[in-house]
Amino acid sequence: MSGLRGARTCPGPGEASDLKSPLGAKFREPLTESRFQQLFGDAEQEPELLAEPRWSRLWRRRARACSGPGAWRLLMARLPPLRWLPHYRWRAWLLGDTVAGLTVGIVHVPQGMAFALLTSVPPVFGLYTSFFPVLIYTLLGTGRHLSTGTFAVLSLMTGSAVERLVPEPLSGNLSGIEREQLDAQRVGAAAAVAFGSGALMLGMFALQLGVLATFLSEPVVKALTSGAALHVLVSQLPSLLGVPLPRQIGCFALFKTLAAVMTALPRSSPAELTISALSLALLVPVKELNVLLASVLCFTSSLDTRYNVQIVGLLPRGFPQPLLPSLAELPRILADSLPMALVTFAVSASLASIYADKYNYTIDSNQELLAHGVSNLVSSLFSCFPNSATLATTSLLVDAGGNTQLAGLFSCLVVLSVLLWLGPLFYYLPKAVLACINISSMRQMFFQMRELPQLWRTSRVDFAVWTVTWVAVVTLSVDLGLAVGVVFSMMTVVCRTQRVQCLALGLAEGTELYRPLRESHKLLQVPGLCILSYPAPLYFGTRGQFRRILDWHLGLGEGGKGAPKTDGPPGAAAEPVRVAVLDCSGVTFADAAGAREVVQLASRCRDAGIHLLLAQCNASVRGTLTQAGLLDRVTPEQLFVSVQDAAAHALERSSVVQRLAQCGSDPVIWCVEGPSETCVRRATAPESPDVM
Repeated sequence: MSGLRGARTCPGPGEASDLKSPLGAKFREPLTESRFQQLFGDAEQEPELLAEPRWSRLWRRRARACSGPGAWRLLMARLPPLRWLPHYRWRAWLLGDTVAGLTVGIVHVPQGMAFALLTSVPPVFGLYTSFFPVLIYTLLGTGRHLSTGTFAVLSLMTGSAVERLVPEPLSGNLSGIEREQLDAQRVGAAAAVAFGSGALMLGMFALQLGVLATFLSEPVVKALTSGAALHVLVSQLPSLLGVPLPRQIGCFALFKTLAAVMTALPRSSPAELTISALSLALLVPVKELNVLLASVLCFTSSLDTRYNVQIVGLLPRGFPQPLLPSLAELPRILADSLPMALVTFAVSASLASIYADKYNYTIDSNQELLAHGVSNLVSSLFSCFPNSATLATTSLLVDAGGNTQLAGLFSCLVVLSVLLWLGPLFYYLPKAVLACINISSMRQMFFQMRELPQLWRTSRVDFAVWTVTWVAVVTLSVDLGLAVGVVFSMMTVVCRTQRVQCLALGLAEGTELYRPLRESHKLLQVPGLCILSYPAPLYFGTRGQFRRILDWHLGLGEGGKGAPKTDGPPGAAAEPVRVAVLDCSGVTFADAAGAREVVQLASRCRDAGIHLLLAQCNASVRGTLTQAGLLDRVTPEQLFVSVQDAAAHALERSSVVQRLAQCGSDPVIWCVEGPSETCVRRATAPESPDVM
């Protein structure tokens, strides 16, 4: 409402009064919802749209998509290069994409082989996972600065599933043929997990469930990755020490592994321990140099034969034959594929959003589901394990000057050259070096713990979510920790809706703004008029609190009629509430139970002689209240478009106007400094009851 002026006081004795409101200004006509629809609604088309069935509207929308322009728009939406490639700045961006792609590709080679060991499959399959998913995401992804490939958390989760599905024989002494058969079974299990994860993400895309990423909050994702980094560190200890130990799976696996390592520590290999120590201390900052020097050292010193140092061995040239994973395994791996699909999408979407905000472009969360779903599904046909975006390579790509998805093609060229020609150079690479690379790749995830002090100062609830998730991941397992973190995060949201307080509003003098009375003692309040704001959803979990707080403010229920809470100084007479305005702008949704509670409130107010007005209900809440029978208790003239309109209507009611006209002789009108001739009172907010 515009054109408002400062507060007016009542005239002295014998003077005429033109006061119509506490502001002494003439307002426009208060607008109810029905009147607003008559003035500004589309009265001709709305009944027609409401009469049309939903299936008919969906069919018409699909028909438009099947037209020539609609099909082209759909194709551009599903193949992002059709949008950004025509606008590609070749002179400005090509060099940066080339350098960034080659740099990331060089990192993909050792990192892919290292994460393959984490997945319990031969190293070459890490190279496959660093090639096919990157190529597919370049064609389907919307994150310009996102780098996909092997990811430590997913590799750890996949390795646990593979070890459970295809355990190593208890004898441990396997011949070469038996080892190859075991590796083939584990590769098939890992590919089946990737297939199931991709299929689930495609199903989520078909249902347009990109919004599910919001259920994995930032504290949950960061605690998950930090806790998984500790799992990775502990799981690589046997490789660092040269002690062949079976991988521990299930709950408390981290502590079981530590106990097994401590028991087997006297049997550690001095040669592998020396290589690990040198790699961690001297060569970790440059992984590629680490790989080359370690390979040369192992070859020249014959460490594999003289000291039984485990090496990578032969990397097959070319690509594997496309093979559909065993569908019989899908029911067994479904419980593993679901958390991996959620982690893949949550990590990738959050990383893409960070750089999209930084470089001022947008991403499509549902298109990201399609990109990662197709990436995992198709790459599983080539024996790849689950993949997603990675923090380390993404930040490296940005730092190296990458601008678009075109950098992924140059990254694929590097991996392709290794698969076709350079593979024999890595024959003598010690696996202990790959274990060191796994550990060094976790540094950024461990560094996330430095944000905890700032998180504590910003939000204690988010700090609690981070702590609970991290403890659950470390003590239980990655997938169970993820479930605990999501459930606990949702519980904090529900608990916060339970603790919300209904706020009494007062008018800021000289404006049309209504603010909570607790914010200032200078806010104005009209006797007999109670304006309340309920800033929370109204559903079955909050209906009891809603009833208790509203009854307390209005003097209903057990408190009895005529016992409202006063806002004035001690000793002042309590003014009965005659008009109540409920600000519903904070009620984002209402279910059937919450709507019935509002209907019952209207009935109790009518029985108590209180005129109830509802303000600023959104269309969804208004529709739910109407279906619950609200219009049987109130009239459409009691639903207003804003708090200002509802308050103006209340002030125009005869009883309030008469009270304002007689304010000079009415002893109930007062201000906080003492009796005066002011037509409104200045009030401090009452203490609301404790809400748990």
